[in-house]
Amino acid sequence: MSVAASEPDLLVGPLLRYAGTTTATVWVETARPAEVTVLGHRARTFTVEGHHFALVLIEKLEPGTVTPYDVRLDGKLVWPPDDGRPRPVIRTREGEREARLVFGSCRVGAPQRPPYSLSRAEDAKGLEVDALWAYSKRLQQEEVPWPDALLLLGDQVYADLVPPETAAFIRSRRDPSEPPGEEVADFEEYTRLYRESWSDPDIRWLLSTVPCTMIFDDHDVNDDWNISDSWVEEMRRLSWWDDRITGAFMSYWLYQHLGNLSPPELAEETLLHDLSEDEDGGPRLRTLARQWDRESAASRWAYYRDFGRSRLVVIDSRAARVTVEGRRDMVDEEEWEWIAEHASGRFDHLILATSLPAFLPAGIHHLEAWNEAVCDGAWGAIAQRLGERLRRAVDLEHWAAYQQSFRNLTELLRSISRADDPPATITILSGDVHTSYVASVDLGAGAGTSRVHQVVCSPFRNPLNQAERRIVKLTGSRPAAFLFSALARACGVRPPVATWTISSRRTFHNSIGELALDRHRAHVTLFRSRPGSEQGDSAGLVRIYDADLGG
Repeated sequence: MSVAASEPDLLVGPLLRYAGTTTATVWVETARPAEVTVLGHRARTFTVEGHHFALVLIEKLEPGTVTPYDVRLDGKLVWPPDDGRPRPVIRTREGEREARLVFGSCRVGAPQRPPYSLSRAEDAKGLEVDALWAYSKRLQQEEVPWPDALLLLGDQVYADLVPPETAAFIRSRRDPSEPPGEEVADFEEYTRLYRESWSDPDIRWLLSTVPCTMIFDDHDVNDDWNISDSWVEEMRRLSWWDDRITGAFMSYWLYQHLGNLSPPELAEETLLHDLSEDEDGGPRLRTLARQWDRESAASRWAYYRDFGRSRLVVIDSRAARVTVEGRRDMVDEEEWEWIAEHASGRFDHLILATSLPAFLPAGIHHLEAWNEAVCDGAWGAIAQRLGERLRRAVDLEHWAAYQQSFRNLTELLRSISRADDPPATITILSGDVHTSYVASVDLGAGAGTSRVHQVVCSPFRNPLNQAERRIVKLTGSRPAAFLFSALARACGVRPPVATWTISSRRTFHNSIGELALDRHRAHVTLFRSRPGSEQGDSAGLVRIYDADLGG
């Protein structure tokens, strides 16, 4: 049974966030307080500043089954709509060692129609065809292997590049000629941004039937978020920044982080219990959001998921940073210890997901390493100020720009690879750079037997323009590598222990990736969306790379 049309009582969702062997979780935002029912399991909504949310824990499912479900509010059927799309289902696992993970990052949630589906050469508003949308159409129309999870690796929403309905809402409530302009200003505007970004019927269907995990990156908040200590100080002096960053953390916990938690972690999540007891959880969540911004150790956004004998560890490489000059770290010490502990064990495969790539083209790696040294005063105060300007202007903020963290990551990979029973492969999944490529990583002598690769897949939908592409190609070239390597050595930067080779052609299309794991074998496939496919035909995705990573 399905409802005749999407009901306004269900504002966002349902999102299938977790599916194990016998349990699952489904997240919704509703227009009013209600009891939410999914497959006979119930949860009351909790309220945050007039918005109502629920996460329904579904238990006692049969392993290895496919179960259609619907959503009811106070007994009233509100999902799925009668729109011809397949029924949303929950697919449980049954202890199998195979897994299939789909991944990518960077998606502006504009409508899937012209002018937004055009290229920037055709229209200034053009974003081309959404690869995530094209993947949804593929699942609906083709007989293809079903994914175990969808990994959204940052920039799920763009607070600084809002889609049209959110922009109209902003104009209806304040003057966009005043800062921050047509960008998200507060929690209320974030709720509209998430609603629009996830409201396309095909995106909504995909998120309702494929378990999804998420982590934020800079554009979920603001370009260059936490790029340096001086940037943080400057932003905190702006009159509108406190409302922006507070709203960002509030909405992130509600729309993204809460669903990342597995059922055992949910049982220990005291904040969810507290919000459920509050008449309005807004003041409590707002207070915590300010603390999360000011103290990286006040929260842990990293988490893990197991798929048979393969483990996924998702790393927060944005909010957990230490940005103090001379003591920069991509991840603070306490959270790094948690990551190292949960990345170690007896696994067929280990997947580390981080929004920011660790292994960049050599020229860009050495540029970022040199820039960090200059920003820390290696060439004096004047060069330090110029280095800071360059750092922000061209986003020099990846793992290479945090050399101690890069070395820590390399050593972690080495220690895992040389364990008594190491994983067959270690794969780092990343996004952010609006470029897709695969890199083969050599961890150096005595590193062990695991095959190590990095797969970067970005964007889902927000391609670079031609000028930006030329800059990326130039800085990643061999002459640039020679130049910036010399500059880095002149600043005393130690050469990396690891070496890596880009084994695929770098592409700049709207893209989505797929990682297939089968006992000791791993296979990666990258797809791009096909221009002009917004009518939804089955050829909306084109394979651009296909390779075995190990086994």
